[in-house]
Amino acid sequence: MKWSMALVAILAVFLLAAAAPSGDEVRYLSPSEMVFSPDGRWLYVICEKSDQLLVVDVQSRAVAKSIAVGHVPRGLAISADGREVFVANSWNDNISVIDARTLELVKTVATGAEPYSVVSDPDAKTLYAANRLSNDVSVIDAQSGQEIKRLATGRGASYLAASADGKTIYATHVYPKPGAFRKTPESEITIISTETQRVVERTPLPNVAGVFHVALSADGRFGAAAQLRPKNLIPLAHVEHGSVFGNSLTIFGADVGGVVQVPIDELDRYFAMPFGVVITPDKSRLFVTTGGSDSVTVIDIARLLAFVRANRRSFANDLSASANYVVTRIPVGRNPRGIVLSPDGRRLYVSNRMDDNIAVIDAKTNRVLSTIDLGGPKQVTPLRRGEQIFYTTKYAFQGQFSCANCHIDVTFDGLQWDLEPDGFGVDIVDNRSMEDLMGTEPFKWNGGNPDLPTECGPRTERYFYRSQSYNEQELTDLVTFVFSTPVRPNRYRLPNGELTPAQERGKAIFERTRHKDGRPIPESNQCATCHSGRKYTNQKLADVGTGKNTDRSPLVDTPHLPNVAYSAPYLHDGSARSLEEIWTVFNPNDKHGVSNDLTKDQLNDLIEYLRTL
Repeated sequence: MKWSMALVAILAVFLLAAAAPSGDEVRYLSPSEMVFSPDGRWLYVICEKSDQLLVVDVQSRAVAKSIAVGHVPRGLAISADGREVFVANSWNDNISVIDARTLELVKTVATGAEPYSVVSDPDAKTLYAANRLSNDVSVIDAQSGQEIKRLATGRGASYLAASADGKTIYATHVYPKPGAFRKTPESEITIISTETQRVVERTPLPNVAGVFHVALSADGRFGAAAQLRPKNLIPLAHVEHGSVFGNSLTIFGADVGGVVQVPIDELDRYFAMPFGVVITPDKSRLFVTTGGSDSVTVIDIARLLAFVRANRRSFANDLSASANYVVTRIPVGRNPRGIVLSPDGRRLYVSNRMDDNIAVIDAKTNRVLSTIDLGGPKQVTPLRRGEQIFYTTKYAFQGQFSCANCHIDVTFDGLQWDLEPDGFGVDIVDNRSMEDLMGTEPFKWNGGNPDLPTECGPRTERYFYRSQSYNEQELTDLVTFVFSTPVRPNRYRLPNGELTPAQERGKAIFERTRHKDGRPIPESNQCATCHSGRKYTNQKLADVGTGKNTDRSPLVDTPHLPNVAYSAPYLHDGSARSLEEIWTVFNPNDKHGVSNDLTKDQLNDLIEYLRTL
């Protein structure tokens, strides 16, 4: 019997309430990054959901110790001498430093906003942390714990890798650089010298949005970064032609003779969300985890380089190219992320994030030898099932993409898309943040989807996946997970909840009912009318004067505002690159609140307040 969308929505809310945190909450591990001790005895594993660093005895394949670290740990590194282990805690904005001999936490070190990765220089005197929200790399004196400086990177700085000699650090970022509206996205690899502690090069990555791990060969002559090549400037009507995302690598270095983008997809199969990258010590093989496809892609580096040298034309979108250098695909567990080689290069370890275990692979035969159970809960809750659905590509035509492609780590991608149900080139949509969505219906910028089951169900099946997708239970689980998405800590708020003087002035502007000359502002044009309630939306449509000639209607859904500071670009179509542009460029007639009587300082105060929401 088919269930109505309303019933699915009710069930999702009920299941979410049932799965709400309690004293006996099911707490999964979600292992991600890993690193070996220099002698190969210990495998250190961070667990994002349980806030732990697990120490795995490689010989016995058992967890020897669990160490509590900060909230939502995302990055992991070990000093060159193996004496210290560093864990980047993304929601605490700090690094846990663990003594590898005693396996005890010895101190914490402050970073920038939302650190996702950490590395140290060869002497462990300086730590480098990639900060996703502050878009930079913190340079930290390891002894004193004091931040020395910050180095600007691309937007969403997330992953770091050091060269074998420790002289150079490579940083990637997951969101595209801010750019002109509806132009090709661009990213970069930011290259840092540990000797001068300065950025020495920025390698541009055209048509790339979403760069994850980067790896360097032992001799420093070859590097590879996992990345996404979105095709968001054309209507999303060509799924069957592979025209949504290109799962690929950027390879670089002296062996390559430049910077080249190479696809890892095939003509009729896709290997989505490339994430972890590792290169064998002899530089014969390159392994890439493909999180949406539950697999590891194995690449023959010699064949790859030969193909690149023989084809100097661009083949980044040529889906037949991978047959020339991909050796095989190794099936592993759900949502593989971290990947490391044992110090002797014989074994490959892959963290299956949605299974709470680690696959052990023979690096020569490419066979899974065993699985290390990390001891997570065996019960699978609706929330966990929904999370597994969110990250898998099995529902999409030929496995091309999942929810996680556009909503990276359950956020957004910083891109704008042309969804063809509205017509080609019509109703361009900005990808909104997923934080705290419950109670913010309707969805889509024009309010076309009345509830999340409609948004995630038939709309996704018909216009995104191009294949029959979720049954009723799966849709309910997915909605339950999406509605559970928590709000990240807001770094613009004071710890005591008070507002700064500038934020107080901005709040008064946000709540004002009169122009500066005393004339009343119509209630319908007051900021606090549309952006009302706990989540700052009245859940209604309004014409705020931002409609374009490509829009079918000037009416837009009032977006909710929690953590709005982190979700640029803005407006329904992403045409405003910053909060400032909403009112300085796109509000000439005062239809989106009254702003033309504000001074520059007053507008700055308003924005400072909005950043606290």
